Amino acid sequence: MGFKHDLYLSRRPLAGFVAIGVSWSTYFAQMPVIKAQVGASDGAYGGAVLLASLGAIAAMWLAPMFQQMFGRIAVSVGIVIVAMGMLTSGTSATLVLLVGGMALASMGSGVVDVLVNARVSDIEARHGRSLMNLNHALYSFAYAGAALATGALREARVGTVTVFLLLAGLLMILALAARDRVADVEEPALSDMPGEIPHAVVLLVGLVVLTAFLAEAAAEGWSALHLERTLGGTAGEGALGPAALGLMMGIGRLFGHSLSRLVRDTRLMLLATLLSALGIGLAGVAPSVPVALLGFAIGGLGISVVAPLALGLLGRLVTPDVRLAAISRASVLGYGAFFFGPPLMGLVAEGFGLRAAFVVVAAILCLTALAVMPALARRSMAGQAGPSPAR
Repeated sequence: MGFKHDLYLSRRPLAGFVAIGVSWSTYFAQMPVIKAQVGASDGAYGGAVLLASLGAIAAMWLAPMFQQMFGRIAVSVGIVIVAMGMLTSGTSATLVLLVGGMALASMGSGVVDVLVNARVSDIEARHGRSLMNLNHALYSFAYAGAALATGALREARVGTVTVFLLLAGLLMILALAARDRVADVEEPALSDMPGEIPHAVVLLVGLVVLTAFLAEAAAEGWSALHLERTLGGTAGEGALGPAALGLMMGIGRLFGHSLSRLVRDTRLMLLATLLSALGIGLAGVAPSVPVALLGFAIGGLGISVVAPLALGLLGRLVTPDVRLAAISRASVLGYGAFFFGPPLMGLVAEGFGLRAAFVVVAAILCLTALAVMPALARRSMAGQAGPSPAR
């Protein structure tokens, strides 16, 4: 009954999580075809994603305003924007059109991401339930399922246009399911926020989320290409890369809440980040497809709990009236992974190969675990001990 009740409480924001998961999973599993379709090199493709990511970062910063504009249908409107962008991206014949479609999809995803995370944090506070890991887990399962389905469609030689038309239809259904009956999240005046937000904590959480997203983006966006091009795998084996990542992230997040009862959040994030570094590094140096898949699975298991724990911690450390704004700003920093991650992967891959690119990501994970997370632990202890969680 507890699990069913948690699903019921978060059913509307959950539709937003699923929409983001199936959208980007379909895109990344189809990425080798799309990349060849527009004739882009690794460096050019990385630059295209860099330009598109600017839309997501701007949209996340403006998410509180988007909520005020559209109220109870804000998440639904964001999902529709994602659908339009995905359909454009998946059917692009030129790099310019691909950039435009990805920018649109990134903007919609950025808004939806912020709003559903803030909505779940609000429901957690209102009902005293831990829901963040559950919602992120189901996002990961949706991601894995969509990757497997897209791989099967590729193996069956289903056209790219058909694949993205099916995706757009599913997103329309999810947009309807995401509508709130009432505008439960009411954002206070924007002018009142800056002085109340604990900027140091937001910065540290943002850096942690950035590193987690970097690991996710590297495995999601480049694992299929690594498996197919570097290791000579088939299209179906290539799709197993993001699928393995998504599946293990879902499993890890389901157990994340139980583990957080036994281990302090910040310590669990540190250990999980080091485990992810081990997996991503293993995938980079793997001599065969099975070993690389094992590496991506370990990397996904490790990084799975980091972003939900960090955002959940931030939600507890701020007052309700600034929760959406704080999560919005931390998410902007986190989405920096999609700003510099693809160019980093593309440029390193073009100069030294995809193996080196994954090793660089593993090194960044280690640096974050050893430098940023101890500082966040000290800040969180001070915030929880003080009289005001928003100081």
